[in-house]
Amino acid sequence: MTTFALIGAGPGLGLATARRFGAAGHTVALIARDAQKLDGLTADLARDDVQARGYPADVLDIESLTAALYAAAADLGTVEILQYSPVPRADFMKPVLDTSADDLEAPLAFSVKGPVTAVNAVLPGMRELGRGTLLFVNGSSAVRPNPKVAGTSIAFAAESAYARMLHDTLAPQNIHAAQLIIPGAIRPDAEHSSPDVLAERLYDLHAKRDGFRHYAEPLPD
Repeated sequence: MTTFALIGAGPGLGLATARRFGAAGHTVALIARDAQKLDGLTADLARDDVQARGYPADVLDIESLTAALYAAAADLGTVEILQYSPVPRADFMKPVLDTSADDLEAPLAFSVKGPVTAVNAVLPGMRELGRGTLLFVNGSSAVRPNPKVAGTSIAFAAESAYARMLHDTLAPQNIHAAQLIIPGAIRPDAEHSSPDVLAERLYDLHAKRDGFRHYAEPLPD
């Protein structure tokens, strides 16, 4: 049995995706800062017969994130699928002319150092398995910079570049990197961007391994 590791576990998209990968037979490692929240999500998944455990960690803390992923692999089995989808903080989203160099430190740590740390932690196990999937979830500012949210626009663009390089470099090793762009809000009643629909889409990216960048729905004009 292999593990689906979710960085940025929450009650919406995270829970839906964990449930979908768990239904496919994977154990689930939930990673987020709030241990109490992780306990609640684990209990929800247990009711659906999904084996899951929570691992508190902060993506801005490289040591805690690495330790969480190592512990998950030791406890639950090798991480075959990694999803990086934590929600950016509100203070990352200042207008471009109000954004200083110091304001970019946290967004870049969140969207670049965090993914690099996570990938480096799970990649040796994927290579031993001979397969793996790396899923990156971003908003539209990753591909269409928005001057109203400069921090995420800059950081998501850097994350996109890193993920694309992984896609090109790791494909010969049967490790697939893919990005899902979600242009709008994630809502239970959204046709293309409800948690359950997005979870199915992310599972398809893992299963079908077709190309790098995908869109939950077309970008608005």
